[in-house]
Amino acid sequence: MTTVLHTADELRTRTRTRAGRRAVVMTMGALHDGHAELIRTARSIAGADGEVVATVFVNPLQFGAGEDLDRYPRTLDSDVKLAEQAGADVVFAPSADEVYPGGEPQVRVAAGPMGERLEGSSRPGHFDGMLTVVAKLLHLTAADIALFGQKDAQQLALVRRMVRDLNFPVEIVGVPTVREDDGLALSSRNRYLSAEERRTALALSQALFAGRDRHAAQEALRARAHEAPSTHARADALNAIGEARAAADAHAVAKASPGGPEAVRAAARQVLDEAARLRPPLTLDYLALVDPADFTDVKRGYTGEAVLAVAARVGATRLIDNIPLTFGAPV
Repeated sequence: MTTVLHTADELRTRTRTRAGRRAVVMTMGALHDGHAELIRTARSIAGADGEVVATVFVNPLQFGAGEDLDRYPRTLDSDVKLAEQAGADVVFAPSADEVYPGGEPQVRVAAGPMGERLEGSSRPGHFDGMLTVVAKLLHLTAADIALFGQKDAQQLALVRRMVRDLNFPVEIVGVPTVREDDGLALSSRNRYLSAEERRTALALSQALFAGRDRHAAQEALRARAHEAPSTHARADALNAIGEARAAADAHAVAKASPGGPEAVRAAARQVLDEAARLRPPLTLDYLALVDPADFTDVKRGYTGEAVLAVAARVGATRLIDNIPLTFGAPV
């Protein structure tokens, strides 16, 4: 049976009696199968001797003016059931007074330059609030391992940076995004969407998949160019015997190069532009292809890991999504 605790003292009592490592999954409640996958992964990592703690706390510090703090769903009973089914030993559901005794904290964690980009630009102060509560919960839960979803890629990157820069003795594990059958990334905010809005919202994942497919085609051409360095000569020979289509293919292979961020962005943006004309329309906040180390834009000729990220509104609901890509992988 999953135990529900509300105070840090209760957690500290359990800490003194447990044998293995404690794996923590932090949530704001309204749990869905994406959270369940985090808890299942935590259970696998912690093992039979370890303990899995899922936290449920709607953090007021990471909501800005006009955002949905008041209407954010509070569903603790169903959250506990899902957490139990996924393998959690404890659900830690503290009050705001327990997390922030005396009111909002005067001392907070600053996210730095990375926290001002993309989501940070759209939601000023959001990442400072997020890192502050993550730091608090890492201390309150005495976590050995903490798991975060890759859907919130910038959040994951900032938590990893905080843990590294401030010497937190905890391992951070990223878990791949869980999607519904139609491709929409699982999110607690999906429940706000009407049927018509949901159809429009599919453009987020469709745009990312279009960018991914364009990238895969470019990388395949690059690999072929690496394997066939004489393609220019081959194209000329094919032209001479009237094989125009094969010659054009050979020229495309010859021109293939590592990189191609502009083409990836363009393929994704085409889908989003079309969605802007739907009813209801998609209103784009940002589309970005960034270096996951600092969330700065990648340029032409870039090689290495990248994140293609998108944020948009459909009706009153703001959604985010992303996928990882690798440019210039070894061939």
